[in-house]
Amino acid sequence: MRSRFVLRVRILSLFAVLGAIFLLTRLYFIQIVHGEEYAREGQGQYMEAAGEEAPRGDIFFTKKDGERVAAAVMQNGWRIAINPKNIEDPERAYSQLSAAAASLEKERFLKSATKKDDPYEEVAFKLTDDEASAVRREELPGVITVRDEWRFYPAGSLAANTLGFVGYMGDKRQGVYGLERYYEDILRHDSGGLYVNPFAEIFSNVQAFVTADPMSQKGSIITALEPAAQQKLEGTLKTVMETYSPRIAGGIVMDPKTGEIVAMAVNPSFDPNQYNLVEDARSYANPLVENRYEMGSIVKPLTVAAAIDAGAITPKTTYEDRGCITKTGYKLCNFDFKGRGVVDMQQVLSQSLNTGVSFAVDKMGNHTFGEYVKKFGLGEETGIDLPGEIAGNIDNLYVQGAADVDFASASFGQSIAITPIEMIRALAALANEGRLPEPHIATAVRNEAGIERKFAFADQQQVLKPETAETVTNMLINVYDDALLEGVLKQEHYSIAAKTGTAQIANPGGGGYYTDRWLHSFFGYFPAHDPKFIVLLYAVEPRGEMYASRTLARPFDELARFLINYFDIPPDR
Repeated sequence: MRSRFVLRVRILSLFAVLGAIFLLTRLYFIQIVHGEEYAREGQGQYMEAAGEEAPRGDIFFTKKDGERVAAAVMQNGWRIAINPKNIEDPERAYSQLSAAAASLEKERFLKSATKKDDPYEEVAFKLTDDEASAVRREELPGVITVRDEWRFYPAGSLAANTLGFVGYMGDKRQGVYGLERYYEDILRHDSGGLYVNPFAEIFSNVQAFVTADPMSQKGSIITALEPAAQQKLEGTLKTVMETYSPRIAGGIVMDPKTGEIVAMAVNPSFDPNQYNLVEDARSYANPLVENRYEMGSIVKPLTVAAAIDAGAITPKTTYEDRGCITKTGYKLCNFDFKGRGVVDMQQVLSQSLNTGVSFAVDKMGNHTFGEYVKKFGLGEETGIDLPGEIAGNIDNLYVQGAADVDFASASFGQSIAITPIEMIRALAALANEGRLPEPHIATAVRNEAGIERKFAFADQQQVLKPETAETVTNMLINVYDDALLEGVLKQEHYSIAAKTGTAQIANPGGGGYYTDRWLHSFFGYFPAHDPKFIVLLYAVEPRGEMYASRTLARPFDELARFLINYFDIPPDR
């Protein structure tokens, strides 16, 4: 008897414990997970309900100390709607309402008030709780307040082309550009309302606790974008725009070892809180992943690296530079058409000699050079987590009967078109011991239970020997310290590996190249032998200066000094 009694007590105790766990878990999700939503439901009682919108996760920047900063959130407020047939004196009604709601536009209100056959017209949006309360106190016939939610970007235009925005696709609100679109399936929470089966809810949230794959979850997106670095990059591009008036200026700051993008910006940009005011929809796009360019001489370090890696040259290998060469009947020249006589490969990079990198291709052979171009990932998508990415175009090197002139031109960044994100990934191999990183912006998903799940990335491909990357890094340090602007940017305590690029812009209408339009580019990584960042800047059709050393070298230097100081990077020399 006693054993049966003990068994019953244990069973009852087990049920009591399970019941307590159930109630505590339910209470947790009511008060913590859905607390704000229930509060809004209570506040919105006895008011008109807005059309159901799916809840949406947030997007966060990550500060240098790991603190999360809101980049995109849902904001709650009210709309004003009217039934026009109940508005007897529209002018008087407007006067009373405008005193309570500053965003009410007179023209819109009066026009809506004339639609007597329409029982519902929305006339004002994004009201605060205080404004909505003031409207209700007026007790105007035919006027109602409607609970509302909208997407809000607290930092305004900061990182707009990367974040994107939430807009309408047909009659459905969803992410239409940037991270908002790419991670739509994670950010959009099709919950079907607050009042769900509690057992199903607990099961789904327990599942979120144990599921490791972030792509299978609903939640918020954590990015590597650092707000201060992003702001500095955007300020740098703004200065370039104001000084040289290019059509587009863009830039990327990336950790070359992990591929995490700390800042990514383009100018002109827009404010996603007011995206409907943008006249040219092309401003929404992100040319860093959606446009391809002939990038010019920043390709030269890759050509030299390929030839060194293949055993065809060393930094001390010499050739006779006559200023111009002929390939497949076409004359190719240095930027100034001048020859330097017998020079080595260090001078090819330091003086940016087109004839020198063409010589390097001759030494390793066209086929070998073409294989390295593929290894560097040029001509393929990087897989970055942004919509609309395109691949570069390197077809000239692989069509039947590809000519010597195509390989020679490609060696100095002409005749092949590359996206900026492809370019920085390839150059990052020089800073990352010969390995290609996987560029990415998001680092984790914070699911609805508050658990963060980190994204996993593929093993990095080894495209160069580590010693090759080290050799070319030393060559690029010499470029920055001694050759660039005659060495005025050299830093005493930090080594920087860098190279400029100035490319002719192809004329799509008449063939060949414009004689008065250029693309300027610049890349650098630092500290050179243990890099924390690699930076790529470019400007399309800048005015007033012909060479990138004049337009982008000092902006890069200013940005590099900021990053070194802000992130407390220790000196390396």
